Amino acid sequence: MSTVHEYDRFRSEVKPALVSKVEELNLLGYGTIHEQQLWDFLTSKKWKRVREDIRLYEIVADILSLKPGEYMSFASVEALRLLDFSLEDEAELKELLK
Repeated sequence: MSTVHEYDRFRSEVKPALVSKVEELNLLGYGTIHEQQLWDFLTSKKWKRVREDIRLYEIVADILSLKPGEYMSFASVEALRLLDFSLEDEAELKELLK
């Protein structure tokens, strides 16, 4: 994502928490997740509503308390949203219904 989020100002300060959560997710077998992917999830879903009075410890707590299922649901929906196929092509439809 290329949009600027209000909480981007915390990004360098919370980097250790991001790294820790990414390592945790990877160790639990959730594939290869990168910091930027996790940050994109947080800024677009978890922190959709920006709070002006948010504190650094609240940002860190949100990162560290993230459940793997929350991120994986987001990643699955994003993958399906970006998937480019049409049911108008008869060959693709037959392949899909095989």
